[in-house]
Amino acid sequence: MEGNKLKNYLHLHFIVFIWGFTAILGALISVDAIPLVWFRMSLAVVFIALYFITRRKSFKVDKIGLLKFAISGVIIALHWVTFFKAIKVSNVSVALVTMSTGAFFASLIEPVFFKRKIKAIEILLGILVIAGLYIIFNFQSQYTLGIIYALISAFLSALFAVLNGLFIKKYDANIISFYQLMFGALGITLYLLFTQKFSIEFFQISTNDWLYLIILSSFCTAYAFIASVQVMKYLTPYTVMLTINLEPVYAIILALIIFGEKEQMSTEFYYGAFIVLFVVLLNGVLKNTNFIKSKFSKK
Repeated sequence: MEGNKLKNYLHLHFIVFIWGFTAILGALISVDAIPLVWFRMSLAVVFIALYFITRRKSFKVDKIGLLKFAISGVIIALHWVTFFKAIKVSNVSVALVTMSTGAFFASLIEPVFFKRKIKAIEILLGILVIAGLYIIFNFQSQYTLGIIYALISAFLSALFAVLNGLFIKKYDANIISFYQLMFGALGITLYLLFTQKFSIEFFQISTNDWLYLIILSSFCTAYAFIASVQVMKYLTPYTVMLTINLEPVYAIILALIIFGEKEQMSTEFYYGAFIVLFVVLLNGVLKNTNFIKSKFSKK
């Protein structure tokens, strides 16, 4: 039993490492953010559909569910577009550290949907996050546009996560993912058709970009999602939350190794990044400590 738990714990670290690698692929792919996300979501839908077919899973879902997934699918598409925009106009380190503010945004959005009061500790942690971002803004002003894109992406990510927290109570995680990716891809398709961006040149992508896109859509999207759902059956929310918070750390280390000087930032940036990441980690510890206490108090 312990060996199985260790196996799944190591698997979770591998999945988080893959999510961190997504940012690296976004920087390596020369395609602009919107077509990049269109290719990512479209190919991921194909891969997950093949998974459903080989496992003989049902695609059935009610009409209300389809409407919910259509709205949230567009949200996740916009999240990814702004995320990759942030990387392309700044760099991986700036985008990932700023994206860590998602936990703060979630603490503001969650009470609205789950009908609870905002906690004082969440406001305090949010102020600390803002302080960390101020330090980064103050000393890395050339990355302002990237930080703004990343903040928008973090907000959309938090909104998407809160909505999925509601959806998962009724729908299967695989169904949610499939339809959200499908509707996200359809949303971008409509935008590209309306703006007449589809052309022969749109599909004329270098061999390297095709390779990166296939890795991004299959390994980093379809596989990582399905595997993460499976792992969460064996590990506590506390373990999962703390491990996921390591994603920016993995990505920044990878970026420094792969891109070198382009990713090297000022000392002040790392001060600000430390504050943001520390608050995110502390938020995870506090939330999961309360979760564990509530579980024990019921027994």
